[in-house]
Amino acid sequence: QLQLVESGVGLVQAGYTLRLSCIASGRAFSNYAMGWFCQAPGKEREFVAAIAWNPPVTDYRDDLKGRFTISRDNAKNTVYLQMNNLKPEDTAVYYCAAAASFRTITVRGDYWGQGTQVTVSS
Repeated sequence: QLQLVESGVGLVQAGYTLRLSCIASGRAFSNYAMGWFCQAPGKEREFVAAIAWNPPVTDYRDDLKGRFTISRDNAKNTVYLQMNNLKPEDTAVYYCAAAASFRTITVRGDYWGQGTQVTVSS
């Protein structure tokens, strides 16, 4: 089993920057493509961003390109999501996910973190 634990400040004002972190343990981090998903109140969980192991190819939901950045530090078994110029509509629970392939992680995760609430006030 791969365990994923997210962390990051939960309440920010619109326009601010927030970085979420996700630490993986239990299995070799390098075996997995990593991703972030979000779920807003009353909505289904949506893909946010993904990053492969090596090379660290990335992919983003179209409307987030240029504003969100995913990265990974393989030495620390950690994946990050930097969110710039946050908007109230970014308010959601953000989930870290891992999958065996990059193609899979752009659709769903095989392993999930517990989620962390991000609230953006106007």
